[in-house]
Amino acid sequence: MKRNKIALAGIGLLAVGALALAGCSSKSGGGDSTASAGGNSNAIIKVSGSEPENPLIPTNTNEVGGGKILDSIFAGLAYYDAKGKLVNDMAESIKVDDSSDLTVKVKQGNTFSNGEKVTADSFINAWQYGAKFSNKQLNQSWFSDIEGFSDSADSELTGLKKVDDYTFTIKLSNPVAADFSQRLGYSAYYPLPEASLKDMATAGENPIGNGPYKFAKAGAWQHKVELDLVKSDTYKGARQAKNGGVNFIFYATADAAYADLQSNKVDVIDLIPASAQQTFESDLGDRAVNQPAAIFQSFTLPGNLAHFTGDEGKLRKEAISLAIDRAAITKTIFNNTRTPASDFTSPVIAGWSDSLKGADVLKFDAKKAKELWAEADKISPWSGKFQIAYNSDSSHQAWVDAVSNQLKNNLGIDASGNPYVDFASLRKDVNARTIQTAFRTGWQADYPAQYNFLQPLYGTKASSNDSDYSNPQFDALLAKGASASDQSEATKDYSQAQEILLQDLPAIPLWYSNVNGGFAKGVNNVQFGWNSVPLYYEITKG
Repeated sequence: MKRNKIALAGIGLLAVGALALAGCSSKSGGGDSTASAGGNSNAIIKVSGSEPENPLIPTNTNEVGGGKILDSIFAGLAYYDAKGKLVNDMAESIKVDDSSDLTVKVKQGNTFSNGEKVTADSFINAWQYGAKFSNKQLNQSWFSDIEGFSDSADSELTGLKKVDDYTFTIKLSNPVAADFSQRLGYSAYYPLPEASLKDMATAGENPIGNGPYKFAKAGAWQHKVELDLVKSDTYKGARQAKNGGVNFIFYATADAAYADLQSNKVDVIDLIPASAQQTFESDLGDRAVNQPAAIFQSFTLPGNLAHFTGDEGKLRKEAISLAIDRAAITKTIFNNTRTPASDFTSPVIAGWSDSLKGADVLKFDAKKAKELWAEADKISPWSGKFQIAYNSDSSHQAWVDAVSNQLKNNLGIDASGNPYVDFASLRKDVNARTIQTAFRTGWQADYPAQYNFLQPLYGTKASSNDSDYSNPQFDALLAKGASASDQSEATKDYSQAQEILLQDLPAIPLWYSNVNGGFAKGVNNVQFGWNSVPLYYEITKG
């Protein structure tokens, strides 16, 4: 389901630090990464990017490199602003009629870059294509809540009904209409013109979009090199480009991108290499970006792991969480590019709280940790060693070693990392449920809502529930929140659901990742959004 699921690779930008850490305070770095200035409206903004994994089809793109481009050349019913607020784009209105029904009115007068009108059919037909089983689209699951969806055979989304050329209704098979409405800024729900649906192979290489940018020309995508976009003169939405276009440069390494930034050969980068983590803020000054992002990091315990089930398991999980000095690690290992977690979501998501009932379990308390571990020993004496599995093809060893050393020192147990050669090998054992140690996990939101952090990871039999956690009370609160028409009521339900997670700890929250980046001299109006991606259409220079 995830375009940006951290488990897919792990954003590992670690600075080498002390591995046995004592308590100390930490604060999140960052600040306002915007600057106000005019600029040349025809200037091309050069930015760092990565080669898209697949042809640029909205329903078949679920990774960051392709997603940045799709978000630039397409416009959905709505988009997310810098703070994650849903703003209507192609939609005149998105109305939640009841817990399972929505009505969408599409604005008239919008067109794709080939001149085709954007209508209700543009969305209905694109969604039907994306949901069809035999099309094997990577984002197929995004349509699973719509009536008629099947993940095992071709079937029509009967829940999509055209009312007139610019109106359609959505009937869901689950009562999650309020949350579903918040998903509609995600790229899986973008419209497609008839020309693309008739020739998807061509559309994937030279997309016909309806967004603020378009391909500079046929063949503008030079694979593994760069991709050129120019401002579209047909887009009438709120994301009007203040520049002439965007040149995505596909860097092989973050070090190469950072070197180009320092010599002003690239305008904006959204990834700082490990080699520059300690110095990039002093190097770039107020052109450095270090701000919270919708990224949550943790490690997860298999649901059947010995000594971690029942009352004994609750005591041991709480003890482990209390034995970790998150503030010390985020300061010494991550150079304040992470923020200690106080819940299971992210500070940039509406409803986030740093004062949930039971959140004290995430605060360092070595004395209490040792006491709880001793209580667990009375139920069943501890034996063996505690390990955290991680993929060694990304930079995770430093923090895993730091956590392990803290567990050794504070609980008096044998603790260590358990390196896998690569991410695929680790996930193979996790997915097969053969792994017999804790393992690193993480999540980057697809859309800015608490439900997206909670249901996929901890809902009963959910798609990314790696611990096989199941709690009927938690599920009921999630369902109640997802169907709530009032945001404050939904937040209350999700907070209560998280309080259950803080008791059960199916995963041990660690920290929130920051987005780290920078921009060149003479470049202005740089703002990184809730999802760690720059708002390219706002950037100016010259």
